[in-house]
Amino acid sequence: MDRPKYKRVLLKISGEALAGEASRGLDFDMIGRVCDVIQQCCAIGVQIGVVVGGGNFWRGLKDGGDKMVRVRADHMGMLATAINALAVADVLEQKGVEVRVQTAIEMRSVAEPYIRSKAIRHLEKGRVVIFGCGTGNPFFSTDTAAVLRAAEIYADVILLAKNIDGVYSADPKKNPDAVKYDTITYDDVLAQRLQVMDSTATSLSMDNKIPVLLFALKDPRNILRVVMGEHIGTIVENSENQ
Repeated sequence: MDRPKYKRVLLKISGEALAGEASRGLDFDMIGRVCDVIQQCCAIGVQIGVVVGGGNFWRGLKDGGDKMVRVRADHMGMLATAINALAVADVLEQKGVEVRVQTAIEMRSVAEPYIRSKAIRHLEKGRVVIFGCGTGNPFFSTDTAAVLRAAEIYADVILLAKNIDGVYSADPKKNPDAVKYDTITYDDVLAQRLQVMDSTATSLSMDNKIPVLLFALKDPRNILRVVMGEHIGTIVENSENQ
């Protein structure tokens, strides 16, 4: 097998993706397929950090609406990501993969608190590190958490595994003339207000010069293909890299 293109990656998985077709709850068949590929990536020496969303259980303000204070609704969303982190960790461990869960909100009886130096040490030892509870602060998305953790652990790339196969000029479900981009700059994403990540996450990744590769998780083997350098989905990067 060829050598992987990336040595250390940050994989962002949405909560909805972990729910499979149901969009709510946990689909352990889907999680198992994702974990199989993570195991394969580890076997070829790729260091993997994972940030999980929580939208399969709770989506903060979107679910809380005007019936809850935003801060508390976001805290509930962080707890939802912890549930997902533990589920993914359990499946990985059943497959023989060493894994550690670190959370931005302390819950020492179930996970380690997030400590950057410790996370890097785990990665260097070949362990998968799953980061839960987002940034630990309300008003920030798990996409922003993914970029933050990627910058902190010096990841080569952010792998954005979503329910869409790339970045389009418009919503392809609503506009049949929407064009899929193979590559696009952060400036263009922000200027065109394309729904790659929220603007905070996009700006943070642009400022730290971390490329983002967005692809469909429908086939989890896309994770391995991307790590090996196969061109799938859309890569978002700074203009000087194009």
